[in-house]
Amino acid sequence: MLVEHILEPCTGHRLTLRIDEELHVGQLEALEEQIATLDAEMLAWHRANEDSRRPATIPGIGLVTATALAATIDDAAQFDSGRAMAAWLGLTPRQNSSGNKERLGKITKAGNKYLRTLLVVGSTAIIRSARINSPDRLLDWVRGLLGKKPARLVTVALANKLARIAWAVLMRKRAFSNSIVTPAPAAI
Repeated sequence: MLVEHILEPCTGHRLTLRIDEELHVGQLEALEEQIATLDAEMLAWHRANEDSRRPATIPGIGLVTATALAATIDDAAQFDSGRAMAAWLGLTPRQNSSGNKERLGKITKAGNKYLRTLLVVGSTAIIRSARINSPDRLLDWVRGLLGKKPARLVTVALANKLARIAWAVLMRKRAFSNSIVTPAPAAI
């Protein structure tokens, strides 16, 4: 509709419409410049911060999620385990137990909503790539779950796993490798 008004000769109220549209275009251009500046600052901080670069080696965790993890979690040792960090992020199921029957419900959604959302979005990307047959322990685990459970449930379970892997990467202070995904068998 705006294009029709702008292409026709500007008369009366159409002139104000064209001026308003030009103002909005100017505001959008200014916002794009600010976003580009912030992106450059975030990339520079990411490159300078070792704790931000390590989680970025995990599949499904990119620049934004890695910088958010590094900025939010000062010291991974504040959590006893990866499960404690996942629970802090609200990625563990709520327990509705009574008597001898244990029932797990929806996730608790406690903690940092922004980090939880970033991890869920990253796990959604992994699930999309899981349909490609490539040998990978993490993708094999995802494919096994997708055969049994709905995709959205698998997405949240994978986000939980990514949070646990991120904790391990931050605690061990080394880049991700598939040996972190599944623990070594217990010694007998």
